[in-house]
Amino acid sequence: MVMEQGLSSQSRLILTGLGALLVSAIVLSIAGIYLGSVRDVLALIPGLMVLLPSIIHIRGSIAGVFASRLSSSMHLGEFSIEFEEGSVLGDNIRASFVITILIAFVIGIFSYAASRIFGYPVIGVTDLVLISVVTGVIAGAVVMGITLLIALISYRYGLDLDMIGAPTVTTSGDLVTLPILVLTATFVMLLSPWIRLALGGIAVAAAVAAVVYTQRRPEGIEPIVRESIFLLIPLSVLGTLAGLTYAFNLDALVTIAAFLILIPPFTGGLGSIGGILGSRLSTGMHTGELNPSFLPERDVVHHFIISYLYTLILLPLLALIAHGAAVLMGLNSPGLGMLVIISLAAGLVVMTLVNGVAYVTASLSFRYGLDPDNFGIPVITSLIDLIGAAALVAVIGLLL
Repeated sequence: MVMEQGLSSQSRLILTGLGALLVSAIVLSIAGIYLGSVRDVLALIPGLMVLLPSIIHIRGSIAGVFASRLSSSMHLGEFSIEFEEGSVLGDNIRASFVITILIAFVIGIFSYAASRIFGYPVIGVTDLVLISVVTGVIAGAVVMGITLLIALISYRYGLDLDMIGAPTVTTSGDLVTLPILVLTATFVMLLSPWIRLALGGIAVAAAVAAVVYTQRRPEGIEPIVRESIFLLIPLSVLGTLAGLTYAFNLDALVTIAAFLILIPPFTGGLGSIGGILGSRLSTGMHTGELNPSFLPERDVVHHFIISYLYTLILLPLLALIAHGAAVLMGLNSPGLGMLVIISLAAGLVVMTLVNGVAYVTASLSFRYGLDPDNFGIPVITSLIDLIGAAALVAVIGLLL
């Protein structure tokens, strides 16, 4: 009887995650279709494609970490619906907003520097930083609200936030941030140079204010910001390199636009699967159900198998949607069969690496007294940005 209840509980968790991922797939495909429709804007504003993966997926990473920390606090019985300083919820909201401003500022700098170093055309550094910060703040406020709503619903109805939090917030991060980025970039580039320079100065001032505020809140907020910033800054480099990978292949992606449509759901869907894995590993280590041993235990391997299962179900669906959208929009596609093969081949390579990295990240951070909630999702989604871009471009090159 106990075994049957355990199997029933596991099945319910798996189906909950799968349901969230399927909804995520549909929503992320909308983001992909939008990306395919604005391909001319990407070509006309040099450096925007370099900025795009970092600003989108770091946004999802910050919200994903926020959801993961709240989930762990629920499992540990520490969560309460309180917003003042010193409360779990209040401190996490403030810390996430500070992190959003600082990382958006850094991403703008990195994107400009990387473009210059590798000889890719780019707009001015002030313009790129301004676009990044404005996009980060606006999208961050929207996604934070969505994350908070999901967390409160999970708390109210006893749902497992680990299984629905990562897919929901990473998906909303992609869907919300992409149009905000394009609209912000278009608006900023229509302003006069002097106005852009003045607004860029305000963006710098906002980053400085965020640092000062963090230093004055040493107990609840500063540790969260410190751990996240020291991780997210180097991970932003991975996102920038992913952006360069797409940027240098932009002509091919625009020519066969089905690939451009596939990018957001491909990386976002794998990020959601990796986010579920990271959240489950983190919660398991917090509650003592999983041990941070050198080799993964049987229960950890069980989580790996579920990740592969999700991948095999999700990616053909994403390829089908991308192909159908390309046909309906009159854009080029390599064909449904080839698109499925390409997405599955690249996706399985990415997920194999993600399984290993997710476990190593969670176990090492927990073993050294750090919070794995702060590390799992950012590492996973940033890794997927880079290796997802590299794997997708490489498989396209090999098969076409």
